[in-house]
Amino acid sequence: MGLTPDPRFFETLASVSVADLAALTGGEVVRGHDRMIASVAPLGVAGASAIGFVSDRKFLGQLATTDAGCVIVPAGAVDSVAAGIAVIVSATPQAAWARASLALHRPLELTAAQPSEVCEDETVRIEPGVVLGQGARIGRGSRIGANTVIGPGVQIGRDCVIGTNASIAFALIGDRAKIFAGVRIGEAGFGAAGSSTGPVDIPQLGRVIVQDDVTIGANTCIDRGAFGDTVIGENTKIDNLVLIGHNCVIGRNCLIAGHAGISGSVTVGDGVMFGGKAGVGDHITIGTGARVAAGAGVLAEIPPGETWSGYPAKPIRQFLRETVWLSKQAGRKGARTDD
Repeated sequence: MGLTPDPRFFETLASVSVADLAALTGGEVVRGHDRMIASVAPLGVAGASAIGFVSDRKFLGQLATTDAGCVIVPAGAVDSVAAGIAVIVSATPQAAWARASLALHRPLELTAAQPSEVCEDETVRIEPGVVLGQGARIGRGSRIGANTVIGPGVQIGRDCVIGTNASIAFALIGDRAKIFAGVRIGEAGFGAAGSSTGPVDIPQLGRVIVQDDVTIGANTCIDRGAFGDTVIGENTKIDNLVLIGHNCVIGRNCLIAGHAGISGSVTVGDGVMFGGKAGVGDHITIGTGARVAAGAGVLAEIPPGETWSGYPAKPIRQFLRETVWLSKQAGRKGARTDD
């Protein structure tokens, strides 16, 4: 993902002055009224024509090093902003940034293309009811199931099998992928920011990258990134009814069983296994070769190679010791009650 949303999927609108952005977002300009802003971006990658924000004190240090042309900050953070950067003050910086993004970017609308414009050659099979977006591309030998929607700009590799009633948008799909019926790839991730008028949806301006030989089970949902990419690594196998949130990076050769839920911005190493109904909290790293037992609730980072179980999840030996101890305590209490 570059410094601006991928133009295959998003339209970047006309530049807007800092003063106009402040009026749109309900903020107050401290300096840089006339500076023109062309895009939104996280502080770490924002360029001179982009606007970023800080709402959490732990990220204040980035204000001294960012290359952003403008930042939205709470009043107490103004002195932390490097000289030369335009500043908008807001009581709700993230919500203000979300509103700014609506003025600068929007998803491309779905306009149907003909198969001859999209398919690499005549070996591509398009079943009845398929909708193909402008700018999409489907590689040789791939098959698209009935009533599936391929969004504008989507790239699908060779020898892929896409099931019926699936939808793929904002995505780049590798070769030999198997995507079963009802899968949703590229929908907006769950992101909202608080404001004085209630929660505000945060526009999701990223993509989904599905590498070669990935299998995605029926009715699974994989959200596009908030700004960067959600990535599914090579040869990973995903069961039915799995949710993978925005900005997740899943490694190669992983196995994810049905009803697992992986929250946003989780990083999963290669060869990790998830049992059914496993759940992972956001911004957690799971090390290479780790195992997450069925029904586990992961709220802390898992080191490479370890097996965790329980809720909250912990190393399986610790979990089993505690389970045995609790069972014994319950038995002793029951025995005393019977007496």
